[in-house]
Amino acid sequence: MITVTDLTKQFGKVQAVQGVSFAAPDGRITGLLGPNGAGKSTTLRMLATLLRPDSGDALIDGESITTHPIEVRRRIGVLSHASGLYPQLTARENIRYFAELHGMERRVADDRIAELANLFELSEFLDRKTKGFSQGQRLKTALARALVHRPRNLILDEPTNGLDVMAVRNLRALLHKLREEGHCILFSSHVMQEVALLCDEVVVIAQGRVAAAGTVESLRAEAGEATLEDAFVKLIGTAEGLN
Repeated sequence: MITVTDLTKQFGKVQAVQGVSFAAPDGRITGLLGPNGAGKSTTLRMLATLLRPDSGDALIDGESITTHPIEVRRRIGVLSHASGLYPQLTARENIRYFAELHGMERRVADDRIAELANLFELSEFLDRKTKGFSQGQRLKTALARALVHRPRNLILDEPTNGLDVMAVRNLRALLHKLREEGHCILFSSHVMQEVALLCDEVVVIAQGRVAAAGTVESLRAEAGEATLEDAFVKLIGTAEGLN
């Protein structure tokens, strides 16, 4: 479970995140929904311990991102906006490298890679260098790498960017499977359809603040709108009007 309390981050004169608070429970898919520049990626980078917050904190399975970042990293799998694969390594070598960084023994890592290859249908390209991979192949490899150490929490930054329709459908099925296994899944997006189809909970962020949070149905009801898109426009418009 991820619990976020009053996270704040400033870059020079730009207040990227301003007192963001929300919870992402286990066995649920929670989406951060907001326009570009709203603070979604900055929030996720702080949760991944890549950025240190100016103030506030977050707990990942009870471990603080500010005081116990190493423990937090053991409990999270991160898929960044850019997959960050090493192009001269094979998919297997990319995944195994991260397994070794997490202290996994070679035999245990190889067993886990075989399990993930079956789950994500990697076998066809598992021993090919990742240079020249399709976007879908890169995503599957990066997702397997993020899960190799069996984290309970998964943090995804714009995971469907650049994917074709079939790759998006496959990712959706994979995330539903992980949710059923009890994982806490948190991802950012600005795509309404994606959020409506995937998320159990939605946190709407505008100008670095939480504008609203709840299920898709509750957000529509709060805004008095029939669609998530119309509700989103009204909610962020109200939030921006209060700033």
